[in-house]
Amino acid sequence: MSGKDYVEKDYYKVLGVPKDATATEIKKTYRKLAREFHPDANKGDAKAEERFKDISEAYDVLSDEKRRKEYDEARSLFANGGFRAGGGPGTGSYSFDFGDLFSGTQGGGGSGGIGDVFGGLFNRTGTRQAQPRRGADVETEVTLSFEEAVDGATVPLRMTSQSPCRTCNGTGAKAGTTPRVCPTCVGAGTVSRGQGAFALSEPCKDCRGRGMIVDDPCTDCHGSGRASSARTMQVRIPAGVQADQRIRLKGKGAQGERGGQPGDLYVTVHVDPHAVFGRKGDNLTVTVPVTFPEATLGATIEVPTLGGPAVKLKLPPGSANGLTMRARGKGATRKDGTRGDLLVTVEVVVPQSVTGDALNALEQYREATASDDPRAALFRAAKGA
Repeated sequence: MSGKDYVEKDYYKVLGVPKDATATEIKKTYRKLAREFHPDANKGDAKAEERFKDISEAYDVLSDEKRRKEYDEARSLFANGGFRAGGGPGTGSYSFDFGDLFSGTQGGGGSGGIGDVFGGLFNRTGTRQAQPRRGADVETEVTLSFEEAVDGATVPLRMTSQSPCRTCNGTGAKAGTTPRVCPTCVGAGTVSRGQGAFALSEPCKDCRGRGMIVDDPCTDCHGSGRASSARTMQVRIPAGVQADQRIRLKGKGAQGERGGQPGDLYVTVHVDPHAVFGRKGDNLTVTVPVTFPEATLGATIEVPTLGGPAVKLKLPPGSANGLTMRARGKGATRKDGTRGDLLVTVEVVVPQSVTGDALNALEQYREATASDDPRAALFRAAKGA
């Protein structure tokens, strides 16, 4: 990228975030925009595809702390035309050696000149070095069943990203032809121009920064050398993944340029609910109905587990509605391979109708416990208040 790109491209505006936005805010905004303008969601929409490229480029710079710092410093220094110094002795203007400024020896210092700031952006001649460029990160989503999220699953993911055009192998030229070196920039892709006290580079207008001119462009990529490619890959989702968790798969994103490393793939996982079981962290949850006699007198009850045999739990006498018991090792799989617990909540079932012997027994029970008023303490507390 040329110096002019860093001066004139407002990546904060592209993402719609303030200049003091945190890394979390930038990432959240990027994910939202990437989903909105992703080529898979806007098939055939050239404007959306171009917007997606701009968003990815902006995020590529602002998500990297070092590159963001360099970008901010470059815009700050060059936005107003660079440094200006004029006059000489007796004119009231200050003059200094710009070579010293860049070498870091102004005033006798050994390092730390402004050249250090631009070392990652420009070389000493003001021309951007053609360094390998890392591929863009790719965002996608997948929906798993409850069981797959707990036990892990291998799922196919279809993704679309930018890669070298297969028809022309990234040259941009039609089959049987080859690009020629741009006579304006002599293959550099950039040309230098004066900007205040500095020489800045900008993309060559004749070759659009590629260094080569395509006289007979490829019909598929129209001379750009890049094309959207779709691929399907098998991705392993680890056991115990949480709903809406974002998983990073290193090196599975878009291919890099000029030998650069590929980007990463970020998968947001959605999980379908289960008819019986719920989840709380690494623990599974289930609500089990019990009868009034079981809750009052105590009992051994059977409890279902996810994908395994039922377990038996001892319900203590006098168990209240909402009591939670624990079946250890029957929950979701953790990162270390161990499993969480199954949290069993008791729900006392009240019969809708009672007849016969059951009705008589309840009547006798009510008479036998008539002196036990469960609300007595409530009224005593209310009067005391």
